[in-house]
Parts: sequence; C-alpha cells; structure tokens
Amino acid sequence: MRSLAPGIRLITSFSRDSWYRGFTLFLTFLFYTSYHLSRKPISIVKSQLHRNCSTLIRPPNLNGTDNETWCDWAPFDKDNYQTLFGAVDNSFLVAYAIGMFFSGIFGERVPLRYYLTIGMLLSGLFTCLFGLGFYLNIHSIWYYAFVQVRAMNGLVQTTGWPAVVACVGNWFGKGKRGFIMGVWNSHTSVGNILGSLIAGVFVSSAWGMSFIVPGIIIASTGVLCFFFLVESETMLIAVYGQEDNEKEPLLQNSSSNEIFSSPGQSNSISSEPAEEHTKAISFCGALRIPGVMEFSLCLLFAKLVSYTFLYWLPLYIANVAHFDPKEAGDMSTLFDVGGIVGGIVAGLVSDQTGGRASTCCVMLILAAPMLFLYNHIGQYSLATTIGMLLVCGALVNGPYALITTAVSADLGTHESLRGNSRALSTVTAIIDGTGSIGAALGPLLAGLISPTGWNNVFFMLVTADILACLLLSRLVYKEVRGWCGHSPRHRG
Repeated sequence: MRSLAPGIRLITSFSRDSWYRGFTLFLTFLFYTSYHLSRKPISIVKSQLHRNCSTLIRPPNLNGTDNETWCDWAPFDKDNYQTLFGAVDNSFLVAYAIGMFFSGIFGERVPLRYYLTIGMLLSGLFTCLFGLGFYLNIHSIWYYAFVQVRAMNGLVQTTGWPAVVACVGNWFGKGKRGFIMGVWNSHTSVGNILGSLIAGVFVSSAWGMSFIVPGIIIASTGVLCFFFLVESETMLIAVYGQEDNEKEPLLQNSSSNEIFSSPGQSNSISSEPAEEHTKAISFCGALRIPGVMEFSLCLLFAKLVSYTFLYWLPLYIANVAHFDPKEAGDMSTLFDVGGIVGGIVAGLVSDQTGGRASTCCVMLILAAPMLFLYNHIGQYSLATTIGMLLVCGALVNGPYALITTAVSADLGTHESLRGNSRALSTVTAIIDGTGSIGAALGPLLAGLISPTGWNNVFFMLVTADILACLLLSRLVYKEVRGWCGHSPRHRG
C-alpha cells in the first residue's frame, strides 16, 4: 500500500492555523532582531572613536601635533569623551522612553503592518545617517546626538516593541505563553549578537559601515513586513472565512496547535469574525490594570542594568581586560547568549509555577551577587570572563525578557478588561516605556560615574537590581498565598 512521504505527512499534520501562527512568530522574531541589530553598533564603535593612541604607530604623513589623540574621532577626542558617549546614548534612549508612551496609543489605532513598515524604514535611514558621518567627515556632537540621528532614531524605534508583542499576543493564547515568548524573545539577544559581529567586521577599518550595513538590513525587513505580515487571525477570518463553505476553514484549530489556545478556549472557530471591542483602551485605563504599575517600575530598574551592559560592556572589557575593539565586541556577545538562556528558563519556570513575579524576583536576587563577583573576579582569566558573562547575562536579562513579553501579554489580556482586545499595545508600551526610562538613566549614570572607577558603576547596578526585586514584593506575596491555598480577596 502506497503512503505519503514522511516529510509530507509531517507538513500536512499541521493545520493552516498553525502555519500562520508559526509564520507570524518567525516574521516578528526577524523584525525585532533587526531593531536590536541596528542599536548595537554604537557600543562597539565607542572603543574606536576614542582609543589609546600611544600604543599605535602614527602615520608619517598625518597632519597635527597632538600625539595622544591623533587616532581619535572628534569630538570624542577630549577628556570628557565618556560624558559625550553618555549624551549620544541618552539622546536615543530619552527619545525612546518618551516616544514609547505614545507609540502604544498609535499602535492600537493604526494597522500594525503599516506602523512597523514605516518604523523600520525610518530606523534604517537614521542608522545609516550615523554611519555617513564617517564618510562626510562630520565632527559635530549635535549631529550625532540630537539634530538628525540618535534622537530621531530613538523615536522611530518605538514603533517596534508594542507592535510585535501585539501581533504575537493576537495569535497565541496563555497556555504556553511564557515558554513560547521566552524562546521568541531571544530576538533581542540574537539582534545584539549579530549587531556586534557585523559592527566588529568594519569597526577597525571604516566604522561608518558598522552602521550603514545594519541600517540597510532593518530597512529591508521593513519591506518584508509590508508584503507578508498578518497581524491577527480575526483579520484572516474576516477576509477568507466566508468565501467558500466547502473549503477547509482557514483557521480551524486542531490538536496539533492546541497548546496555543487559551485555557477554556473552544477548539473550533466560527466562520463569523469574533466580536471584539472596537474602542481602544485609554492610557489611564491601562494603568489601572492590576500589576501594571508594579511590573513597570520593576522593569525600570531591570532595564537600567541591562542597557548599561548593552552600551558599556564592550568598553569595560576593552579597558579592564585590555582587549582590542573587535575582541571586546565579540566577547560582549556572551552576555547576550546568556540572556537567551535566561529568557527561556524564566518563561518555562513561570509557566510551570504560575508565578511570573516570583520567577523574576528569584532571578533578580541571584543577579545582585553575580554582578559583584563579575566585577571582582570576572577578568582573572578567559574562562572566568566567559563563565561570568554567561551567568550574569542569564540572570539580568531573564526577568527583563519575561516582563516585556509574557507579563505584558498577560496584562494586556487581563480578565478585568472584560474582553477588550485592544489593550495589548498600550499596556506593552506603558511597561516598556517605563522600563526605557531606566534604560536611559543607566548609560547616562555609567558615563558620569565611570571616571570615578568601574567599582562605583557596578555598585549602582547592584542597587538597581535590589530595588527591582523589592518593587515586586506585593505581587510575590500574593502568588505565594495562592500557592498556599489562600484565595485572593476581590475588591469591590
């Protein structure tokens, strides 16, 4: 008896609903990878913009008399170069933090496909503009920090996170959300790794290409988004659901994708589009959702730590361990490799225990002493550097990943919303926007504190980790009471 090839049987075992879910997951992963890929080059290029020129051989035909700064790129050739780096970072991060609060509101009211496409195209443009400063011989801090490049790029990059989380939240239920989004959230670390590697290829020869190549990549993914993104299954039902009653329903749920369904959700989808509220939630309404404020403030301090590493780790490794710019950039990717593992573990544990806040709190408690140890023993040998970077990356980025993905999606579909499906983008933007305030403060404080010694920078990071943990104490207490059999009290 003839039978289908095993590969074909495997392909046909999945419903078309499962294929669309998987395709959306892949596309959004690719999109946000490109967002982070375009952010990373600045941290790699810093060590090239200001170098120790005394260790290099000066070309005989070079004009100028300053032997200490001849290899630096003005205006980063002065003694206040760390402050200037902080200003460049913060022009991006402050604009990102401010823009994020408005981005979620727009994301609920504008088609996500258009919103993401425009955001990626503009982000590619401004990333390339930074790199063009090398070829146009621009030495103005105002160009790099405020007028055209970093601040504008910070604003347009806010289109990414609320939109991709809303897309994934529209397609996936709560059943395995922590694990699925933990794996999916590795795009952040993958983007950082790729951004570091791409920037490292060009940093020593022509650092402008370290920005131009990532800019072209994110603009290309914007074109891909325009042609292929389907932002929700209800959209497909509305378009195809009633075309031909004799055809297989496009979005029928089968056992193969049962894990993606929310608890209690029926395994059949009517051909009629599900009725949903058309009025998007207000900003204040999203703030009143239980848990939004606590997780937002926790993320402020968690992201402060993560983004300080994102922007300053290559320079720290270059200064303390005496690696060259490319080696320091490559070594810094281990922090992001650890972050991938940490995000997956955090999602898996929180799914199994039902304790999102408790999972974050435990990882934050463990992260504080690990950061202290990394600063004191992390540079003793190559093995300790690798090990500590992996461990610190997992513990620092695990809670950050869980809050910005599964927690945001849970709160954006909270039972208190009574079926209002148009809260995901706004809730995600509030949480990530508050976290972005910390992301702006961390590199700024690192730039101000680092001249007094790296020990003080790490003291700041440990303090921030402890504060992030304390802000979750009420939610952790509530989860522990639930595990002990105490039913939650409902307020009127």
